[in-house]
Amino acid sequence: MKILFAHSYFYKLDIKQWRFKQPYPPLGTLLAAAVMRSSGYEVALFDSNLKDSPAEVIPMLHTSRPKYVVIYDDGFNYLTKMCLTVMREAAFSLAEESKKKGCIVVVSSSDAADQYEKYLDHGVDFVIRGEGEETLHELIDLLERGEDTTSLAGIAFRNDNDTVVTSSRPVMRDLDALPLPAWDLVDVESYRNIWLKHHGYFSMNLATTRGCPFKCNWCAKPIYGNRYTSRSPFRVVEEIEYLLSEYSPDHFWMSDDIFGLKPGWVQEFNRLVQKKSLGFRYKIQSRVDLLLQEDTVRALAQSGAETVWVGAESGSQKILDAMDKGTTVAQIYEASKQLRRHGIRVGFFLQFGYLGETRDDIDFTLKMVLDLMPDEIGISVSYPLPGTVFFEKVKGELIDKQNWSDSDDLSMMFQGTFSSEFYKELHRYIHAVYRKHKGYATIRKLFRYPLRLSHTELRSGLAVLYYLPSAFIQRIRLNRLG
Repeated sequence: MKILFAHSYFYKLDIKQWRFKQPYPPLGTLLAAAVMRSSGYEVALFDSNLKDSPAEVIPMLHTSRPKYVVIYDDGFNYLTKMCLTVMREAAFSLAEESKKKGCIVVVSSSDAADQYEKYLDHGVDFVIRGEGEETLHELIDLLERGEDTTSLAGIAFRNDNDTVVTSSRPVMRDLDALPLPAWDLVDVESYRNIWLKHHGYFSMNLATTRGCPFKCNWCAKPIYGNRYTSRSPFRVVEEIEYLLSEYSPDHFWMSDDIFGLKPGWVQEFNRLVQKKSLGFRYKIQSRVDLLLQEDTVRALAQSGAETVWVGAESGSQKILDAMDKGTTVAQIYEASKQLRRHGIRVGFFLQFGYLGETRDDIDFTLKMVLDLMPDEIGISVSYPLPGTVFFEKVKGELIDKQNWSDSDDLSMMFQGTFSSEFYKELHRYIHAVYRKHKGYATIRKLFRYPLRLSHTELRSGLAVLYYLPSAFIQRIRLNRLG
């Protein structure tokens, strides 16, 4: 066997994410494997998602004896973009075990693109910088022919003791030319079983775009930069038809940074879905300003959109402007109302701790949450990543810690207005107040429609008994800390 594909994300090493029990297969890895297989290479996959540790790769290395091990992280999964140290260490372990077997090791990931020296220090032969499929294909072809790799765009490697970094590679423009991901390499049933056991439905992932053209100054883009490229609605619907036929998912996660940015894309997608009478539910990420254009929300609802997550970030316009977000608090309110009007659930990504944030800014954000009561919230604190304007502003303060260990770390790595302890308590407080108000809404519904409550809603109502005192205590703690 020529190429063993792997990736460095282990759900079980990220306790918070494993608790959610919402695992998705490594889409980017599967796509890269499909590209190499379509070029005539024999490929296999070590899918680390549901494994316990990197050591589990050892038997596969022993039995398959690959010439190349390609640690190709799923760039469509936001968790891999966070560059968590526990996953970096997992990548180092995978590389070191592969080198013990005499393999040539290639890595493609957001973290490796930023920290290629660290990866080369741990036995990696080549780091792919930027979009990976074409670079990987050309690299393996060159190595197979025994030719020099110095002129190949998009890589970093060592020549004796010197690190060679070649020129950047332009991003691909024709995404429709790519093959379908190699889904046959994945044990899809293991994912299905987890979803059905914990959620009662099965969700799969696909990507319709690459990149983001907006310039939020805290958002790192080491793979695609500021370019935005879209697949055609026809090819996306074709892939959905294939997945529905082969694997019968109930739901899709469109794992784009921004779904349907191109004018008319969502409308054409909806037309094709309706024409083919496809029935499925899906969730996306979008921007509030985009949702207010054309008849986007209506088209999303008609095509099956169930949940739209938006980067609300803050209820303070001062903070949104400081982030170069390019959106307004008024747009957050209006987009949320339009989504609700069309029966679409709303999710808010919230970010605390940005430079200059005050208690008033925090209160504005809490007010926005309670005014709009999104169906879900995700809370983080500002996280400086290399290549961002935000990172350049605070990099002098990143001494003891430059990455989170896992997605539940939430440490402040620079001198913000408040301490890490304050923001961790704030995280708990916002959730408690939010859950308390959701419980109040459920209780009101109970009095109006006593026979219509679901089991989940009943639990939400009873949770008020916990969150009412909890929120009160956490507010006291917050005041002491800040």
